[in-house]
Amino acid sequence: MSQTPIEPYLAAAVQMQSGEDKSANLATATRLVEQAAAGGAQLVALPELFNCLGRYDVVAAEAEAIPGPTSDAMADLSARLHITLVAGSIAERDASGLIYNTSLLFDPDGRLLARYRKIHRFDVDLPGRVVAQESKWFAAGSDVAPVATPLGALGVAICYDLRFPELFRRLSSAGVQVMVLPSAFTLHTGRDHWEVLLRARAIENQAYVIAPNQFGRHSPQLTSYGHSAIIDPWGRVLAVGPETGEAIVSGAIDLEQLAVTRKQFPALAHRRDG
Repeated sequence: MSQTPIEPYLAAAVQMQSGEDKSANLATATRLVEQAAAGGAQLVALPELFNCLGRYDVVAAEAEAIPGPTSDAMADLSARLHITLVAGSIAERDASGLIYNTSLLFDPDGRLLARYRKIHRFDVDLPGRVVAQESKWFAAGSDVAPVATPLGALGVAICYDLRFPELFRRLSSAGVQVMVLPSAFTLHTGRDHWEVLLRARAIENQAYVIAPNQFGRHSPQLTSYGHSAIIDPWGRVLAVGPETGEAIVSGAIDLEQLAVTRKQFPALAHRRDG
């Protein structure tokens, strides 16, 4: 399904600290995406719940239809900058009233190419560290959304999905070459698990992984780890952001080199189900 470009291109993961003020978050996201595009990035990805992140009841109350104000703003932004944009994720309210944690992928003309609803919801109780019950507020998605683009075959997962390798294998089996993971991965789990899981998903699937993460404190129960990263198909960390602070984390995506890696070390072809 891929449309492999001849030349490598630059991808960027945007690291930011979203709060409960949607207008402020959108202004920050727009500014950082503009900076990434000005730096030459053709593919830019925002983090999870970039337009509103904080207490779950507030996030749910700010849920939008798609199309809606945030998706329209992101479509306009991708078209104005002529970039492929993974608009992190937002709280989406569907026609039946269900709320999903949804990522949107726009092409350089502002067209919506793919919509992915987070499959694995973050229900964790680590007293004194992390307490979350995402399933109380969000419905679960069920389908992956791989899509062929001039930048290769792209697929999206969201944050907690990272812990479930079978989802990434579904993307890999669909031909995905670049996996994008908008996240608000927590500080306490991120210290031990973030990088090793990102590298594992890249190695297992011989794919690039682009992981824009939130940073800092968003609510009394949630502090994100930062360290947004780009990983190559060999598991090498091409670029990584700081633990705190806004950042544009950039790295080259070379799909010809990816093809060479898969040919020389054909682990995907050796896979056997069952």
